[in-house]
Amino acid sequence: MRFKDREDAGRKLAHELKNYDGAKDAVVIALPRGGVAVGRVIADELHLPIDIVVPRKLGAPGHEEYAIGALVESGEAVWNEKERGRFEPSELEKIVHREREEAIRRLSAYRSGRQPRDLKGKTVLLVDDGMATGYTLRAALRTVRSERPGKIVVAVPVGPPDAVASLSSEADEVIALHQPMSFFAIGEFYDDFRQVDDAAVIDMLSRP
Repeated sequence: MRFKDREDAGRKLAHELKNYDGAKDAVVIALPRGGVAVGRVIADELHLPIDIVVPRKLGAPGHEEYAIGALVESGEAVWNEKERGRFEPSELEKIVHREREEAIRRLSAYRSGRQPRDLKGKTVLLVDDGMATGYTLRAALRTVRSERPGKIVVAVPVGPPDAVASLSSEADEVIALHQPMSFFAIGEFYDDFRQVDDAAVIDMLSRP
């Protein structure tokens, strides 16, 4: 399965999530930046509000596209301990510091003027544009779970079977439309996977 772009992926996911159309206790929570483009479509199709959670991937030193962990929104790190042990703690601390600063910047920029999240008792549709290792979504899950929702549904267009399975014990439901055995990067399953910038995220979140 391929996706034309993030809007196409959002429409396909919305179809799978149609049971939540108009649900008064449901909310879309998207991961910036690409996940917001997918989540905005889902929110529009299902007549739901949208908000964000901002975890940050922790990439391996020198190979930062390869996630060996992620930051929870509170700043706590979730690690692949086997991979973590391959690197000097000082190298990892630099990465953690940088990503904490970026998470703070994004939260300030994207949520400016918005009311605090209130997820208690709600059904959360946790959305990203895909998962590779699953660590970023795991960190997002921990943030959302700490806010005591009633149910968490992880929804992504694409992710490898092992990453999808790894989240099943932490989410109430995981929906991944395409689970290829051969997986290199999320972008290989999109015709258009151009970067989403800050201005686009702010615009998408500000729409009624």
